[in-house]
Amino acid sequence: MLIILAAILSAAFISAVALMIMSPGKPEPYLDENGNIPEGSISEKVFVTINGVQQGMFIQSKDSTNPVLLYVHGGIPDYFLAKKYPTGLEDYFTMVWWEQRGSGLSYSPNIPKESMTLEQMISDTREVTNYLRKRFGQDKIYLMGRSGGTFIGVHVAAQSPELYHAYIGIAQMSDHLKSERMAYEYMLKEYRDAGNIKMVRKLEAAQVTDIISYSYLKLRDEAMHTIGVGTTRDTRSIITGIFLPSLTCGAYSFTEKINLWRAKAQAGVHPLWDTILATDLSKQVPELKIPVYFFHGIYDYTVSYPLAKDYFEQLNAPIKGFYTFEKSAHSPMFEEPVKTINILLTDVINGSNGLADIN
Repeated sequence: MLIILAAILSAAFISAVALMIMSPGKPEPYLDENGNIPEGSISEKVFVTINGVQQGMFIQSKDSTNPVLLYVHGGIPDYFLAKKYPTGLEDYFTMVWWEQRGSGLSYSPNIPKESMTLEQMISDTREVTNYLRKRFGQDKIYLMGRSGGTFIGVHVAAQSPELYHAYIGIAQMSDHLKSERMAYEYMLKEYRDAGNIKMVRKLEAAQVTDIISYSYLKLRDEAMHTIGVGTTRDTRSIITGIFLPSLTCGAYSFTEKINLWRAKAQAGVHPLWDTILATDLSKQVPELKIPVYFFHGIYDYTVSYPLAKDYFEQLNAPIKGFYTFEKSAHSPMFEEPVKTINILLTDVINGSNGLADIN
């Protein structure tokens, strides 16, 4: 027994040491062919006080005079996925991976839960935007939301259009309670057709009705990722697809990696989950006064593809484009980066929609 215990403790110690080694806490600089840092490039982790709370972000760009693109993440910051799925966005934009109050770099046990409101998140996003506008000398920037970040982003774009060139919604939310019902019915059918009786029984015991039960939320990620309709088409497990990549991302310190998951555990699916479920964005935000672009993976069941199309068709905007990503689930920018960049450079930057499926 003592030998087994010693082996377990030894393995735990070795794992902790390895994790410390993989956690220098600093993003790698860009280097040219001679191993020098190119003039004007930027690769940093910065902390800024936003509405009284210290909030962190990664800022990366091959040329810091490029347009600024502010990224608003969903239920968990996902900067670390860019190592496994390079986006190439930093070649054309000053890419800002902001981690919202209470999440990742911006986690603190002292942040009151009652401050995690939609109004506060909207205000924080504006303040981060103004910090970036001032720092990089740009009158307007681009705003991109993904998943739960689209719930915040579309509100910000509606309330403060003067700050942004355009809004890009990746996996755009609309009526998310309906989206969850549709995902549940799809998964139940898929598992029945596959003869997976064990998963069928689990889903049948955690039905989605007018409420989302805790038993369903515990099952949701496993059920989605096992059949490739979750984070990415090729992600089959939260552990191997998300958790391990977060641990091997050297831009985070050891403590920051722990906080990334502490924050997720405390917030659940998303800090604004109850508000999201109670809202139909097609009714609450029916119009934007700036160009709007929706990027959506056809295999996405985390946020409904058909509901995003319905919302897009109802949405009034001066210019709009809907783009279907045929090989993607919930993360087109990670799964199909070349197509993403082509749309951004061809349509978004030029304020057009020539590549859109629907406009």
